[in-house]
Amino acid sequence: MRFLEKQFSGSPATVRVAPFVIFLALTACQGKLGETSAYWLYFAKTLAGAWLIWEMCPLVAEMRWAISWEAILVSVGIFAVWVGLDPFYPKFSSKGATGNPNEAFGQNSPLAWFFIAVHVLGMTFVVPPLEEVFYRSFLHRYFASQNFLSVPLNKFLPLPFFATALVFGFSHNEWLAGIICGVAFQWLVIRKDRLGDAMTAHAITNFLLGLWIVWRGAWNFW
Repeated sequence: MRFLEKQFSGSPATVRVAPFVIFLALTACQGKLGETSAYWLYFAKTLAGAWLIWEMCPLVAEMRWAISWEAILVSVGIFAVWVGLDPFYPKFSSKGATGNPNEAFGQNSPLAWFFIAVHVLGMTFVVPPLEEVFYRSFLHRYFASQNFLSVPLNKFLPLPFFATALVFGFSHNEWLAGIICGVAFQWLVIRKDRLGDAMTAHAITNFLLGLWIVWRGAWNFW
């Protein structure tokens, strides 16, 4: 038996919300204990997030990766939007949650590359399942009905659709790109009647963004 299976199994809402809230709380702690703590806490929350996903898997049937041409197209398009729109609208903050590991640990030092790798892996494989389950599986359907499991994944409901996109967008520093991203990922869920394509699109987008950050030194994105 998984450690949290008993706590999670009794509530479909808890198993979709609690892991995201825990991950969000750890994110809020980044940098509170000094500059380098942001990196160590990102590492800790990535491990915690991976464990939470493992705990969730047997209880969230829709949390299954799936790939399609639509997911790939959306992922590349959202990456282009995220990077392309960046100079043209104000952000909530001028710097990301961590920053440049080379400045914190030394240019091209082993620790700098370790935390770069951790960040890219975390944003690619841990963030997408947690966020997609919370926003697309739970929140979108909960806006429609408190009995959210009764709402089909492929049902388009204008108010929940756009409300979820706004909440998703405003939870990101790059809020405008985030709103567009929320619309695109929700469209994928509705079109494919499953969560996996949105998870894949989210993962590819984040991976491409991670490569862009490292290549261009655009550390503000994380």
